[in-house]
Amino acid sequence: MADRRFDSSQGEKLVRCSADIAINALVYDLLFKAASETMLTIAADPKHLGARIGITAVLHTWGSAMTHHPHVHMIVPGGGIVLDGSRWISSRPAFLLPVRVLGKLFRRLFLTRLLQFHDAGRLAFFGSAAHLADRRAFGRYLSPVRRKRWVVYAKPPFAGPEAVLAYLSRYTHRVAISNSRISFDERPVSPSATRTTAARAATGSRS
Repeated sequence: MADRRFDSSQGEKLVRCSADIAINALVYDLLFKAASETMLTIAADPKHLGARIGITAVLHTWGSAMTHHPHVHMIVPGGGIVLDGSRWISSRPAFLLPVRVLGKLFRRLFLTRLLQFHDAGRLAFFGSAAHLADRRAFGRYLSPVRRKRWVVYAKPPFAGPEAVLAYLSRYTHRVAISNSRISFDERPVSPSATRTTAARAATGSRS
């Protein structure tokens, strides 16, 4: 069993502008679908695993330092059912699928469909990003992202599958931000982050 993270912030500029783009259920759904299709497609390829795999996925929209950081965590078993349904096939020890291959396909699927949403008029832009409503401007904006390597972060669970399930269950069975992390007075309500999580955000550490 492996824990994999598909991160829409690999295009750094794309997320930097996310406060001005109407990131809603449409784009979060795209993140889920692009990530799952990537895993299913590469796993089914006989050059890699050649099997139909199962996936449990959880969406995180914020990092631990309370910064907007959409990403999907996936729990994937270490193998799958062969495509004719006749038997189970296990992956190689400590290796499921090549992360660079996953990253390339995920980048293509995500950006292609994002452009399709733009062409269909399903994306809204505000503030400093309002100019991106123009198709050519949006294409130029995404151009540097296409050349970046999108990294799929994958690792086996250090403490076993039970620890991964326990970790993700905390995000599916509680509120996103606890009351203890919200402060308010006469000023606007604001969430707080600990010094440790703020330091991780400053150094670019993973959430």
